[in-house]
Amino acid sequence: MFRVKEIPIQAIRRPLFRQNDSSKVTALMESIAQVGLQEPIDVLEVDGEYYGFSGCHRYEACSRLGHETILCRVRRAPRSVLQKHLA
Repeated sequence: MFRVKEIPIQAIRRPLFRQNDSSKVTALMESIAQVGLQEPIDVLEVDGEYYGFSGCHRYEACSRLGHETILCRVRRAPRSVLQKHLA
């Protein structure tokens, strides 16, 4: 089960490095500036902390646009699930 909510971008930890396609980020920035973010990113909430593993291009686009928050699909999970994502 998940819920959708706005989360401060600075509160989302991104523990895995992902290489972004700069042209995709630029295109998303243009789209988000015109119509807003249409698809939330997925985050895990573990012990009150947020971890993002997907949506890296949307996250980067919103960051570059100066957004303070980003729409997220939040799923609560135990630390054991977080460890599996980090493996």
